[in-house]
Amino acid sequence: MADEVILLDFWPSMFGMRVRIALAEKGVKYEYKEEDLKNKSPLLLQMNPVHKKIPVLIHNGRPVCESSIIVQYIDEVWKDKAPLLPSDPYQRAQARFWVDFIDKKMYDASTKTWTTKGEEQEAAKKEFFEALKTLEGQLGDKPFFGGDNFGYLDLSLIPFYYTYETFGKSSVEAECPKFKAWVKRCLQRETIAKALPDEKKVLEHASGMRKNLVLE
Repeated sequence: MADEVILLDFWPSMFGMRVRIALAEKGVKYEYKEEDLKNKSPLLLQMNPVHKKIPVLIHNGRPVCESSIIVQYIDEVWKDKAPLLPSDPYQRAQARFWVDFIDKKMYDASTKTWTTKGEEQEAAKKEFFEALKTLEGQLGDKPFFGGDNFGYLDLSLIPFYYTYETFGKSSVEAECPKFKAWVKRCLQRETIAKALPDEKKVLEHASGMRKNLVLE
């Protein structure tokens, strides 16, 4: 019996982008269901009753929640193609550590860069840049964070950077040239190009949210 794979998602979600990239890397066919977060579907509430958030991967009727956990699940289930996590236990633990760093340190800062203004926005940009520089140190001279191969940490980070640069109206090339070169390598991948939404659409969405927050 063929796998039934459904993704409950919201198109601008950075966390959803992670899952879409992972599925694309693995070549997994799935049904995409767009969620209205102001009017959540009965299916979403049924499949994620604890957090009631997207993304949710439904595999043969069973839900998997939280983007980092979903990506690891995808890597374990469809393990015959494009491994995402390192095979070495220590390197795997390090990749998980840095994804946790992204989720805890970078998410709030990146969100504040486009949901605030003035001094608060500048402070958020500074915090985000500091986190980027820390990650750039981990990248070093390698093509990708795991070495020569695109993997778990790369796909977990690229949606945050993409959303930040689109929303935050700022470029990191001058301060983080190695990081910017990594971004360009990632964006050349077809799996990423297809998973990331159109910049104009993203900006329109951000502008609408800022108006709702009375920031424009």
